[in-house]
Amino acid sequence: MVRYDVSLISDDDLYLFNEGTHYRLYQKLGAHRVRDANDEGVYFAVWAPNAERVCVCGDFNFWEKSNHPLRQRQLSGVWEGFIPGIGRGTKYKFQVYSRYNGYEIDKADPFAFYSEIAPQTASIVWDLDYEWHDREWMEIRGSRNNGKSPLAIYEVHLGSWRRSPEHPEEVLSYRDFARELPAYVERMGFTHVEFLPVMEHPYYPSWGYQITGYFAPTSRYGAPQEFMQLVDALHRRGIGVILDWVPSHFPTDGHGLGFFDGTHLYEHEDPRKGFHPEWKSFIFNYGRHEVRSFLLSSALFWLNIYHADGLRVDGVASMLYLDYARQDGEWVPNPSGGKENLEAIDFLRNLNVDVYRHHPDIQTVAEESTAWPMVSRPTEMGGLGFGMKWDMGWMHDTLDYLSKDPIYRSYHQGELTFRMIYAFTENFVLPLSHDEVVHMKRSLLGKMPGDDWQKFANLRLLLGYMYTQPGKKLLFMGGEFGQWDEWKDGASLDWHLLQYAPHQGIQKWVEDLNRLYRAEPALHELDFDPAGFEWINCNDASTSVLSYVRKGRSEGNEILVVCNFTPVVREGYRVGAPRGRFWREVLNGDAAEYGGSGRGNAGGLEAEPMAWDNRPFSLLLTLPPLATVVFKSGS
Repeated sequence: MVRYDVSLISDDDLYLFNEGTHYRLYQKLGAHRVRDANDEGVYFAVWAPNAERVCVCGDFNFWEKSNHPLRQRQLSGVWEGFIPGIGRGTKYKFQVYSRYNGYEIDKADPFAFYSEIAPQTASIVWDLDYEWHDREWMEIRGSRNNGKSPLAIYEVHLGSWRRSPEHPEEVLSYRDFARELPAYVERMGFTHVEFLPVMEHPYYPSWGYQITGYFAPTSRYGAPQEFMQLVDALHRRGIGVILDWVPSHFPTDGHGLGFFDGTHLYEHEDPRKGFHPEWKSFIFNYGRHEVRSFLLSSALFWLNIYHADGLRVDGVASMLYLDYARQDGEWVPNPSGGKENLEAIDFLRNLNVDVYRHHPDIQTVAEESTAWPMVSRPTEMGGLGFGMKWDMGWMHDTLDYLSKDPIYRSYHQGELTFRMIYAFTENFVLPLSHDEVVHMKRSLLGKMPGDDWQKFANLRLLLGYMYTQPGKKLLFMGGEFGQWDEWKDGASLDWHLLQYAPHQGIQKWVEDLNRLYRAEPALHELDFDPAGFEWINCNDASTSVLSYVRKGRSEGNEILVVCNFTPVVREGYRVGAPRGRFWREVLNGDAAEYGGSGRGNAGGLEAEPMAWDNRPFSLLLTLPPLATVVFKSGS
């Protein structure tokens, strides 16, 4: 029996939904346990405006197709009904009968909080009650998430971070991660964890980027509350949580959003706008108000309910350009004849405005791979409104340069110096991400040239260079200890490598880089401000040496960085110094504890009153091979 006298949806809800400005649809649509004066049961609601009939089927009615029909709410396109006697843990789907073409299909709930473990696809009635213990973090996280604070992000794919040695085919649970991951991240000194998409996805090798459940953490690792425990555990150790979120496309799986009610409801009908030729997936119709409400509600859901501290928005470039991954004739120009997707641009701007209005202490980060201007600038200035943007150009140029044999690097120094032309046009994150260590690209260590010693030295050099450049930092798991093999989503990282000294050295180097980056304001306070960076000498291509200064807001507390990109020890290398005083060597990538040769400057040296590099003082240094050396002014 279905009752129709119970509803969670008001007329105002319908108005906001149809207007594209409903931010909490997850409280209205989907499946919600309700108790009234007469019954306890579940209220179901689903948007299917082109359906002839919608029924709820599940384990409570032996998956009978037509016994529990919902009723359409006036002409809203929303079907609703209350089924008494069922509760938490009930498995269900919506049986949708379209008024077109005899289309009939079982659909998972677009607003489900929990789903069956893939390859099963039913939704599960679930509550999201949880007692959080992260109040201290939530009260101060704004000071940890802003552009003046250090952000050193550890990017993690949960299914392959660590597995049981006894059962390598089995993934760990959210509870297992809550016991192990926060302690490791804290020890390594990272400030944030960024999870590859945890939202429910049917195809595991998609890494979570083919989402069907925009309101459900994947059940592969446990229940929703267990994912909350993981976030809670990270917060209690002072570690922020960024979630990868994918509004750029969604999969074509029959139980998902595609062709939901016999029409292209969530996606564009025209395949030139609604189908992604590269990813073989559907593209959201950003101009449809109800779709915008769906996506805005999803973004705020993870911030409201799961206490996420940021959203990394995937595939922004594919949203911005109508001709993305398309040939001539395969795309439709906008009304002005251009290739810009005006509806997606408007959606992204509204997304950022709405998210920051509700949560000014979080960050949105764009994965945007083109030169689209002002991605991380306020919407009132004409920007897209993101807090930060991945610097894909830096990543490609730097990895290309470091992969070259040092004998050729002098001819390519521009690959390193070019970045400073645009480094402050956006609020950049420097990403050494998962995308760079898969699909035959090799691991970070595997990309490095030379014998084994030089490979490890080059990797330390890459990491030292990244941590001392302007911009926030992101490192994909495995890179912090020099994994040899490229990433495999179906297996654990090669933790056994840490029994060997070279890998221990890389791990110790990353730990110390994180500590220094966090401790020294000059290395993070002005990451987005040109006042925080100054070249000492970027023109010594003949020796492949770069030297520069990082500055904080306080006068006279500079950090001097010198990078030697060759395996040659350079004795008596003179570098201009910002001021005449003792410069302490605070970090040396060639130190023996990191696996280096132990060359250096005996802890530091006094600047000489000898003009060099257009400065009145200078240092006569020993530059270790393939190493970053960091000096701090003062005692």
